[in-house]
Amino acid sequence: MQKQQYSASEAARALGISLDTLRRWDRQGRIKTTRDRGNRRQVSAREIERLRGAGGTAGLSARNRFEGVISDIRVEGLIAQVEIQVTEPTRVVAIVTSDSIEELGLHPGEPASAVVKATSVMVER
Repeated sequence: MQKQQYSASEAARALGISLDTLRRWDRQGRIKTTRDRGNRRQVSAREIERLRGAGGTAGLSARNRFEGVISDIRVEGLIAQVEIQVTEPTRVVAIVTSDSIEELGLHPGEPASAVVKATSVMVER
């Protein structure tokens, strides 16, 4: 069962933004937060989904999708390795072409999804 409330740091990871950005968005009114008994920011699952949007992936048949943030890219010749720090406690590493890195405009620190189908891991943005 999905959590209903997330800490500010969990919400920032889920949205692919820094904690400082989440705090700034809160001050600017761009994100709706509540406070817990310790006066710490809390973000609802519904608010995270609102900010994420639909994602535009309804046409994919892949069932295994892991949302996260790119933590590292290694390019060697025609092949590139993309490491995505997944929001859930796991890590997914994809081997893709270096052309794909350029075409997708992938950079460490940006949000991305790992789509797992059979033995292949694809990267979408």
